[in-house]
Amino acid sequence: MIELSENISNYIFKYFGEEYLRQYKSYYLSQYKPYLRFAQNAKADQLISRLRSYGITLEKVDGVPFAYQVLEGSSVAGKTLEFILGKYYIQSLSSMIPAHVLNPSSSDKVLDLCAAPGSKATQLAEMMSNCGTLIANEISTDRLKSLVFNVDKMNLVNTGILHGRGELLSTVYQNYFDKILVDAPCSALGITQKKGEVSNWWNENKLAVFTETQIKLLVAAIKASKPGGQIVYSTCTLSVEENELMLNRVLQKYPVKLVEIVLPVKSMPALSSVDNVMLNNSVSLAHRIVPWEINSEGFFVAKLIKTEETERIKEGSRFPHKTMLVSANSMKIKKQLEILSEYFGICWSVLENYNYLLRSKDIYFVDAAWHSHNLDSFVRIGSKLGSIEKRGYIQLHTLAAQIFADKITKNVIELSEKKEIETYLRGGTIKRDFGITGQMIVKYNEDVIGTAVVSKEGLKSQFPREYRTQEIVLPNVCE
Repeated sequence: MIELSENISNYIFKYFGEEYLRQYKSYYLSQYKPYLRFAQNAKADQLISRLRSYGITLEKVDGVPFAYQVLEGSSVAGKTLEFILGKYYIQSLSSMIPAHVLNPSSSDKVLDLCAAPGSKATQLAEMMSNCGTLIANEISTDRLKSLVFNVDKMNLVNTGILHGRGELLSTVYQNYFDKILVDAPCSALGITQKKGEVSNWWNENKLAVFTETQIKLLVAAIKASKPGGQIVYSTCTLSVEENELMLNRVLQKYPVKLVEIVLPVKSMPALSSVDNVMLNNSVSLAHRIVPWEINSEGFFVAKLIKTEETERIKEGSRFPHKTMLVSANSMKIKKQLEILSEYFGICWSVLENYNYLLRSKDIYFVDAAWHSHNLDSFVRIGSKLGSIEKRGYIQLHTLAAQIFADKITKNVIELSEKKEIETYLRGGTIKRDFGITGQMIVKYNEDVIGTAVVSKEGLKSQFPREYRTQEIVLPNVCE
């Protein structure tokens, strides 16, 4: 266990006093309590029962939709088949609050400015019923991989992923978004219980670097928001510079106002003064979540409304775009989709709910209501539908099979033997005669888990390679 540094102790004492420091130290030394967020389309009772078969017991969190505390079995929670299939997401209780406050709908254009690893982005996407327009941005290349992985794992088709500097997005999207989440990179004083290494590097010089990044991101969000648009600013730290003083700076210079919010967990109003200097009266409308009061992490959450349009800058000349989204009825893809529809028994009207993007031989699909300009700049739009194989047909991707799960009515194979499922999840071949050939949908325990190609040699798994690197365990007793 890393000892809590004097830098942190002295800072906490300076701004919050001796008793707060005592409780903070006790929190720091206590055991981290994990939580799960169920996917909104998961059948809660069934999922609770399945997780119990792994030795995982849960307790529902009152007031926070889809949130459960893990009482037992936390060590296996990130290894279950249900986790890999996106039935739930491992996320702290406090981390669920900012998206809850933003409360987007499928009719909103939504931006998650600092999206990796995807906890809040996937939550926002589900709150939008996996429809409409969500844009998730991340600057870090390493963290971008985890964002893509989690968006894929949660079967999302309303999310476009950008890889860029958040403070520059407002030059592309000016007065544009209905709702924006700025969960800013911060000095992490609220999560030291989980990340003790913070104690090794935390100091006020580093704190100053974070605040300069945060102000640029928050100002960019204000400029990117349309008049009347909502911005939720959140951090997982306790420092006044990154929280109250940050809001005070923004309120002095930009057309925004803070509004009252009600949190579904215990919290306290933000500070109204710092070092005996009074702040803008509205700053206290923001909330501090004290970690030991809710058995989770420390967070700061505020909601701002943009009151008037910010000055537009002249956009540079645009080059012709190579990336285009087309409808299911486009001549570029309609024939292949019709064959796919017939082969798997997917109603044509289901495929019309999406637009399609062709990149070489790969095809991606996204909710038809999703919209953005500058499509060439996106790392990913929607989810992978499949690839065009040699005969010109679409080879359906496992992610698409999972998304279309209850819409697929033909060419489905149900596996029941645990050993066969283990072979499938490792990407192997189940060597027996299935009596049919061609690409098939693979089900287990009533869930679609992916696709496979069946030949005379057996069933060859098409479970994605990136998921095979993880340890996946199966329940002790099948339903």
